[in-house]
Amino acid sequence: MKIGIAQINPVVGDFPGNAKKILAAYRECLDAGAELVITPELSLVGYPPRDLVFKSQFVPRCLQALDYLAGESREVPLLVGYVDHHHPGNPGKPFRNAVAWLEGGRIVHRIWKTLLPTYDVFDERRYFEPGDRCEPVIWKGRRIGVTICEDIWTEDYLQRPTYDRDPVEELCAKGIDLLLNLSASPFHLGKPLMRRAMIGGIAHKAKVPVVYCNTCGANDQLIFDGHSLVAGANGRISAQFPGFSEVCRVVDATAQVENDAALDEDENRQIHQALVMGLRDYVTKCGFSSVCLGLSGGIDSALTAVIAAEALGPENVRGLTLPSPYSSRGSVDDSFALARNLGIRCDEVSIVESFEAVKRTMQPVFEGKPEDVTEENMQARIRGLLLMALSNKENHLLLTTGNKSEMAVGYCTIYGDMNGGLAVISDLPKTRVYQVARWINREREIIPWNTIDKPPSAELRPDQKDQDTLPPYEVLDAILELYVEHHLSPDEIISRGYEESTVRWIQRRVDLNEWKRHQAAPGLRVTSKAFGIGRRMPIVQRFIG
Repeated sequence: MKIGIAQINPVVGDFPGNAKKILAAYRECLDAGAELVITPELSLVGYPPRDLVFKSQFVPRCLQALDYLAGESREVPLLVGYVDHHHPGNPGKPFRNAVAWLEGGRIVHRIWKTLLPTYDVFDERRYFEPGDRCEPVIWKGRRIGVTICEDIWTEDYLQRPTYDRDPVEELCAKGIDLLLNLSASPFHLGKPLMRRAMIGGIAHKAKVPVVYCNTCGANDQLIFDGHSLVAGANGRISAQFPGFSEVCRVVDATAQVENDAALDEDENRQIHQALVMGLRDYVTKCGFSSVCLGLSGGIDSALTAVIAAEALGPENVRGLTLPSPYSSRGSVDDSFALARNLGIRCDEVSIVESFEAVKRTMQPVFEGKPEDVTEENMQARIRGLLLMALSNKENHLLLTTGNKSEMAVGYCTIYGDMNGGLAVISDLPKTRVYQVARWINREREIIPWNTIDKPPSAELRPDQKDQDTLPPYEVLDAILELYVEHHLSPDEIISRGYEESTVRWIQRRVDLNEWKRHQAAPGLRVTSKAFGIGRRMPIVQRFIG
């Protein structure tokens, strides 16, 4: 059976644009001989719509767009994800996460999502009422199971038993010849491989082919990688779509293969592709066409600039290098070398006079007090002011360049280097920043090797090095992963051989800086536990452990 898989990139709330994209994909698949076409979860809506669904005209306009698509459907069915009303007067949430089976100019079937995730980045029970039964769709003598994203996630692939129902088992008990899944499954490292194993396992257990269509693109902090695939009834992966790009392709769902289709498992490549797509979508979907950022000659700003230049084109990236009294000439030279390698514009604007002026202004208030971190933060805030001025004057979106390690322990200046509209690498630990930078330079020097090889420094005081204040990044990142991503207590981390004073210092810094992260720009998620949407810690609290 030939199935058209439309791995598309919708925009949240853009019903006319999403309908146009779905229809174009449908017609492309028809031309390629599809017998049925499947699109991602909430493909007409964009995922996640969040509280937009409560706006009075949101769901009516969604249904209006759905009626338009139904009218354009032919004898080949088109499956579209959308938001429907839960019937007024019935108890429960007001809406349904739904799939419409469109065929012959009308809506033939409506299928409700059964399992609604409310963990990590998901909050679907806030909006949707679950489906109460799972029934196969009978079409041309075939019995087809239609599921939506979470409906196929079993206990084997979740951290704990989460649901008391298994939609796949329910459908199989009623007899199916094919299982379809419309997904909006966000990316993090390891997720594409996990999905392959899960879907192959489902196909093997159910002894039916499984067709999995995942959305791609980025919405706010979430990146959706696509990587749609097909598993044959023997559990082998017969088709694997590329990640991080829109693809429409017709596949034979009943083809039997003995060797799995390949998946690119290079994590550094995946991170790079994810961040490029995440930045591009955030900028363009928000209505911007260009970005600016500060170039310090350091590794973080260099990696951010590389991602921006690839995402938007070098002509749409503007850099400023902003040397202070403590900046080395080498850092300024590295900034210009990077700009030349990327083909982006970079200007030098010294903050020496501005810094001295601010110190003179505050001297009557600070008299008799030695210089300390206050003066370091002054420099960061002067830079933030100048970058925001450039952003305002030329309508660039300002990118912040801090990494996850710094954000975790508060090694960043609020209203200074944290200024901006998007934190591109805020979910990359410092050690991973270096790995991705070296991957970028795998064929030729793009990021100056001096930037990669020199000890990292904020250059806010004489001869400053990050390691004057922080533990070695290899140690810091390992402890942060255990504390932030795996939720281990300090005592549990210490029991693994880490120095007690270091662990407790890190734990204290992470907890104390929650207020700062709440004011940070949204960041692109690439790990299993990013600061922001998937980690909801209180600012005011006294729990230690």
